[in-house]
Amino acid sequence: MSKLPPAAFIILFLAAAAIGAGPDTRPSNWAFALAPPMGWNSYDTFGDSVTEAEVVANAEYMRDHLLSHGWNYVVVDFRWYDAGANSGDPNKRAGAQLTADEFGRLTPAVNRFPSADGGKGFGPLGEKIHAMGLKFGIHVMRGIPQQSFKANTPIEGSSFHAADAGDSGSICRWCKDMYGVHGETPAGQAWYDSIVRQYAGWGVDYIKVDDLSSPYSTHEIEALRAAIDKCGRAMVLSLSPGPTPVKQAEHVKVNANLWRISADFWDRWRSLNSQFDLIASWQGVGGPGRWPDADMIPLGHIGIRCDAGGAKDRQTRFTKDEQLTLMSLWALAPSPLMLGMNMPDNDEWTNSLLTNDAVIAIDQDSLGAAGELIGPRGMQEVWKKKLANGDIAVGLFNRAASNVTVSVTWAQLGISGKQTVRDLWQSKDIPAEDKLSTDVPVHGSVLVRIAPQK
Repeated sequence: MSKLPPAAFIILFLAAAAIGAGPDTRPSNWAFALAPPMGWNSYDTFGDSVTEAEVVANAEYMRDHLLSHGWNYVVVDFRWYDAGANSGDPNKRAGAQLTADEFGRLTPAVNRFPSADGGKGFGPLGEKIHAMGLKFGIHVMRGIPQQSFKANTPIEGSSFHAADAGDSGSICRWCKDMYGVHGETPAGQAWYDSIVRQYAGWGVDYIKVDDLSSPYSTHEIEALRAAIDKCGRAMVLSLSPGPTPVKQAEHVKVNANLWRISADFWDRWRSLNSQFDLIASWQGVGGPGRWPDADMIPLGHIGIRCDAGGAKDRQTRFTKDEQLTLMSLWALAPSPLMLGMNMPDNDEWTNSLLTNDAVIAIDQDSLGAAGELIGPRGMQEVWKKKLANGDIAVGLFNRAASNVTVSVTWAQLGISGKQTVRDLWQSKDIPAEDKLSTDVPVHGSVLVRIAPQK
């Protein structure tokens, strides 16, 4: 994205809204993510040890094979500032010397990101990714580095020092690189302003901030929101990990563009099964600019240097039917679509899931309506999503351990008359009179688009 003042994005957002609707009170940051972001994140495959070469290889693959289908974010995850990161328990690296500038702000380790040498940070890598027509994102931990706090480094652009901003009593239990920040104070705001200015200078389009939404850190979220709004660059703000408390729905949807609804999601049926209920609990909250996030998509080849999912280097443990269920549910939710695999290793099957434009269109539909569960939660579920052109998308899901028939009538879907029913995974029309009834395999799904006949 070009570097524009925040007011420019307000104008763009208003242009997309209905004319004559009166004063627009929606947050201007919603314009940064009018559709759920689609892209790739390094964590599921490389943990905390991804290298510049691996990021570029995945970016090039996205450019060549997936960009034309809407995939465009490339996100460097987790501890890119530790030269000795090894994808093990990050707490075993507690106390390691992290690379940082004179203001205590973390910078990429040059042994892993050689283009950062000479104080250039992620600027050269961001430029390379932008030149491919893609967008660039990074993962950061909440707070201020412990080493910067202890050294009491000056905070760039202010009269404050690190010890004025940091909260030494607030430490992430699973990654002890950082102390929390008093986000409600001028010093805390100055810290977040300084790092967001740094990221803007690197050309960052997307910030995934961890240890922020569970437990929910109200003041630090607000400080980050304020810092992004004043930095002059459009940056998507993603909050992790989950589950974000549903009771914070009104706050989070104003301050963030996406937020995790679960803990880390991995390639086990029990994790996918639980997402149905979590997605249902957020119905009515999301929409253009603010998206409940069902987490990264662990398909294809993952775990090369990350064993956080309970297994090492592997192809996804999801069955093919479970993979179809995942992609169908994420599209109906709709959720951001962030891939976790090493994309250069994709096989034909995996790419078929990622390049089905009819399914992607359900996720990216401009109306941004949330998927609705029709009827009670159960082993067989029907989900409906309204689409901008008046069609509806419908998913029939089987959460049980045996094959079943799943049915839904037009009356249950709130429609009537003759309908054209398109199976989106099979890419063919299917017969239906006044109801949809189909066999669904174990943990499987059928995703259709229904359009009234004219």
